[in-house]
Amino acid sequence: MTGTIAEGSGPETGTAPDVLAAELRMKFDYTRSVGPTIGRFLTGLRDGRIVGVRGSDGRVFVPPAEYDPVTADQLTDFVDVSDVGTVQSWSWVRDPLPGQPFDRPFAWALIKLDGADTALLHAVDVASADDLRTGMRVRARWADDRTGSIHDIACFEPGETSAAPSASGETEPVTGIVTPIDLRYKHTAAPQETVYLRAIAEGRLLGARASSDGKVYFPPRGADPRTGEPTEDYVELADTGVVTTFCIVNVPFQGQRIKPPYVAAYVLLDGSDIPFLHLVLGCEASEVRMGMRVKASWKPREEWTHEGLDNISHFEPTGEPDADYDSFSQHL
Repeated sequence: MTGTIAEGSGPETGTAPDVLAAELRMKFDYTRSVGPTIGRFLTGLRDGRIVGVRGSDGRVFVPPAEYDPVTADQLTDFVDVSDVGTVQSWSWVRDPLPGQPFDRPFAWALIKLDGADTALLHAVDVASADDLRTGMRVRARWADDRTGSIHDIACFEPGETSAAPSASGETEPVTGIVTPIDLRYKHTAAPQETVYLRAIAEGRLLGARASSDGKVYFPPRGADPRTGEPTEDYVELADTGVVTTFCIVNVPFQGQRIKPPYVAAYVLLDGSDIPFLHLVLGCEASEVRMGMRVKASWKPREEWTHEGLDNISHFEPTGEPDADYDSFSQHL
């Protein structure tokens, strides 16, 4: 996730003159297995065919359903349908968004293919909304490079005659897909969060004390979750603490920045009552344990990019004796 912290334009609150806001972007590739039913459908697309499945009542579902909606039995009677069909309903996209099929106006439509009894959602490429109507006949425009995804059909276009390509030549079935995820959104910090973030920008860790029982929350919350009262009694905390619980990460994954094994642990800072999640490095993963005393390892200040806990690279052992279990047992 990336983002740039910027000053907000809200009024002064007394404790936080202006709240902070950040334009954030979450971008990653989501990888999943597809199973035998959707795998059959995607393999067909790669080969220039559209595959459906027949249910117990004779209806043909496209895309194929895994289980019969009438009997709940697994469906295995796969059938090919045409790549020509009829528009059932449609919606015009005047202002396309990034990542959509076209950078010009187009339509999303529900298309019932010849031989199918359910509609397939896909894009239709026409010059204007005036060129599209319910009942219109359309055909698939196939992608030149087909890999086994719904994008193997580039879109649908007006037409009565199939333009299905020849098989791709691949013989192995499609067993998995990779879907790029790209989400942009704006986060506006609460006044208490703003105070906390500004403190991190100065190399300080700031919690907030609840008025009801004196518990110190880190990071600060806007209000005590039990009473709803604001938590504005800020407490500066040490960057030392204790490991309460932890997980050793042994499985590699795409985009991983640290070579396994490594440890993600909940760290209870000295003086706080809520542990938070961070990395524990600086020792063998097998040496990390509950009660281990740790200290923040801050990145060099010139590497601090914005207000946030990633200005701390990780936590590492201090070499002090472990904390007694009873001292953190209520914070697991």
